[in-house]
Amino acid sequence: MKMNRIDALFCRMREKRSKALIVYLTVGFPSPAVFPDLVKALVGEGVDLMELGIPFSDPLADGPTIQATSEAALRQGVTPTGVLRQVCSLRKGGIEIPLALMTYYNPVVGYGLRRFCRDSFLSGADGLIVPDVPPEEADELIQCCRPVGLKTIFLAAPTSPPTRLFRIVRCSSGFVYYVSLTGVTGARSSVAGQVFSDVRRMKRMTNLPICVGFGISNAVQVRRVARVADGVIIGSAVLDVIRRSAGPRKGVAEAARFVRRLRKACHP
Repeated sequence: MKMNRIDALFCRMREKRSKALIVYLTVGFPSPAVFPDLVKALVGEGVDLMELGIPFSDPLADGPTIQATSEAALRQGVTPTGVLRQVCSLRKGGIEIPLALMTYYNPVVGYGLRRFCRDSFLSGADGLIVPDVPPEEADELIQCCRPVGLKTIFLAAPTSPPTRLFRIVRCSSGFVYYVSLTGVTGARSSVAGQVFSDVRRMKRMTNLPICVGFGISNAVQVRRVARVADGVIIGSAVLDVIRRSAGPRKGVAEAARFVRRLRKACHP
């Protein structure tokens, strides 16, 4: 069986002693027509892995930026089925980097868990992040993902005690997503010092890559986090650049320039 793209990416990163730049985008934002061009532009600037958010009306883990982009995408008719079609179209259009879907459990259950996992993989997705499914209740999700080839990526937090961290790393595949703050997503002005000690502690528990997200918003923070983490995840900061732009096409160009600076920080 062909190696999953996420595993292959981190194998290459280790060989090059480099770190992965991961960008979160809300599928269908700033518009369904412009979204493929946004993905291609950011991949062209060196994004290593894309986290694709399925718009949802009640995104519990997300702050105001991703809430707003989800609402905008939903108003434009983006659905889970449409997201999978978009992933398939991106693959046919030449996008080869790993793609991880981020969603909540309600849309997955509504679609049908086993069918969603199968269709996600067949569309070209490599991993699945479902923040509101805790590892203690994830057996069915894992049993549906692993056989078809989807990685299951779970979140660890600064408040996770050691016993729970062990459970999280055991349930995870592809990489472990370390949440750098207590709270929802959104750009922050600084990265908590606890991140660095926690990532080092988790590396003693697992050989899986540890990637850090939530709140990282600029090149200085990316450079600091990349010293200890295997990957750095940026979401709201990129989406904010697009939201502040003069229009969707302008937003693509400005987001590409922003990501170019982040890549230099992640891959010095």
